[in-house]
Amino acid sequence: MNPKNPCWHRFVPFVIIFVTIFMFSCKKEDAVIPQSSPAAISVTENTPNMSASLATSSTVAQTYVSSPVISLSNASNITISGKAIAGGTKAAITLTNCHDVHITNCKLYNSTNVGIYLYNCYNITINGNYLTNVSTGIYVDHAAKGGIIVNGNQFLNMKGPFPRGQFVQFNNVKGANNQINSNQCENILGQSNPEDAISLYQSYGTSACPISIRGNQIRGGGPSNSGGGIMLGDSGGAYQIADGNTLVNAGQYGIAISGGSHNSITNNLIYSVSQSFTNVGLYVASFSGILISGAQVAGNRVKFYNSSGIANGVWLADGLLAPAGWSTNNWNANIDSSILPAVLITKK
Repeated sequence: MNPKNPCWHRFVPFVIIFVTIFMFSCKKEDAVIPQSSPAAISVTENTPNMSASLATSSTVAQTYVSSPVISLSNASNITISGKAIAGGTKAAITLTNCHDVHITNCKLYNSTNVGIYLYNCYNITINGNYLTNVSTGIYVDHAAKGGIIVNGNQFLNMKGPFPRGQFVQFNNVKGANNQINSNQCENILGQSNPEDAISLYQSYGTSACPISIRGNQIRGGGPSNSGGGIMLGDSGGAYQIADGNTLVNAGQYGIAISGGSHNSITNNLIYSVSQSFTNVGLYVASFSGILISGAQVAGNRVKFYNSSGIANGVWLADGLLAPAGWSTNNWNANIDSSILPAVLITKK
């Protein structure tokens, strides 16, 4: 199957003192074409209803067995574990129409394609992996039944180019129990070419179980003039929450809501030094005609310097009501780059 993904336009706010400049970008989500299955794949059967209780990346053994790329269709109740896969021009792991699959303790690297590509899958748990030098780490495409769990992985140097370049992107992911939690992510300027670190495009959680982006540590971004940290509500979506994340020098912006309903940014730490591409720490603005409603922005601490060296913590677009919790944020917090540890990526 060759899914074709949408093209959308996103205006990027650029605020310098009192002047707002709008910049235009088209984020075409190009299709990633699943490859045919290799002749031999070492996987183990998994019991149904796999537990989502995951070991953190710091506790996972770092020993791997070399493997060719893995491409599976209509597979279920299996574990892919302990593989070292250099993708080359292919996605290191591709799952199409699969469910109840666990990908863990793998090293996925050196590909002009993505590290892990999921299409029309559900109940997929991805934890304890190390992904480096790939176009995008994990790309989840049209997953309607939920249960996509991306927790406790490490990512280093996403290569893009645009429109790729994310650590994790959800594209039309829907349902309950979708998570991007407790990952450690780093892009080194000059060694990477990222866009948004974590991106939710036209994705919908539920009122009882929003899509969760929690406890991630993100460092590094740029030189893209449109990419940044965590993007919620891109071209719509609902019931998404970014909570308790820590971002340092993540790019043009820190965290944003650009559309949709009932999306929340709460209790995050956002810091950036001034760089040629930096703009604003947190923003709420409705782009591409997608209205924003029911938003919450509360308890965040931000210190973000734009490209002119001016502290520019926040931008709320003209005509929008302040989201719930607006007065509880600190847009000029006493924080610096030490909010993240000196060594973030421990896997090799």
